[in-house]
Amino acid sequence: MFERSTMDTVNLEIVEADQPARVALNFKRGSAWCRYYLLPLVVPALILLTWELLSRRGFIRPTILPAPSAIWLTFKEMTLSGELFTHLKTSLVRVFQGFSLGAGLGIAAGVMIGLSPTVERALVLVTGLLRPIPIIAWVPVLILWMGIDESSKVTVIAIGSFWPVLLSVIHGIRNTDRRYLEVARVLEKSRLVLLTKVVLPSALPSIFTGLRIGIGIAWMSVIGAELIAASSGIGYMIMYARELSQPDVMLVGVISIGITGLVIDYALRQVESRLLKWNINICG
Repeated sequence: MFERSTMDTVNLEIVEADQPARVALNFKRGSAWCRYYLLPLVVPALILLTWELLSRRGFIRPTILPAPSAIWLTFKEMTLSGELFTHLKTSLVRVFQGFSLGAGLGIAAGVMIGLSPTVERALVLVTGLLRPIPIIAWVPVLILWMGIDESSKVTVIAIGSFWPVLLSVIHGIRNTDRRYLEVARVLEKSRLVLLTKVVLPSALPSIFTGLRIGIGIAWMSVIGAELIAASSGIGYMIMYARELSQPDVMLVGVISIGITGLVIDYALRQVESRLLKWNINICG
């Protein structure tokens, strides 16, 4: 009995000794959770609250900037009617078609330029001349060449997403660790193995950065194209709402673009984190 009582006392002392450490660990986990998930919501919440209060007090005219509550009601109505998703689906299809084309060409051209100084020298004037041209400047030109059908819009998006992917691929290839290349040459690996096993894996972080920038520019491009010549899509919806003096519908379209772009960027970051688990520089 004495030994059992002694053991119970020792166990109780161990539990009591561990209690502060457990409390500190739980507090640390809770603090990290709040910082990671709740902190990003604080500023948007304050902006929306201030916006709503100023609107209700009459400091902001609803014909120029409706209150968040009014925008939310419009968003619900357009969602339930299916109008918002119809326009959003049209823009999404255009974005993914143009982005796939532009990113694919950007990766291919980036690999060639990054691996061959001769190709880079041959294309330096062409790329230097075309890259600074704004996307919106291509819209009337492509409408003249291709008409107002889908091909002109997809081409505008492809051009917009091509350049960031191209530059990121070149940057990634040029920054491949020379030690890896020397080891591959010592082992007498072929150029194909060198490209697929050393150069491209090393360039993947930079390539994903270009893809994320490219998908953002693709959204900007499709909206610009739809604002000028389209009969459907988010850009068309925003322009048509402006003609009808419907600021709430316009802001629903603008916010939908931002939310969709955020979701796509998050999806790309998740793919990147899964494919590049070895890259310690990836941030969640």
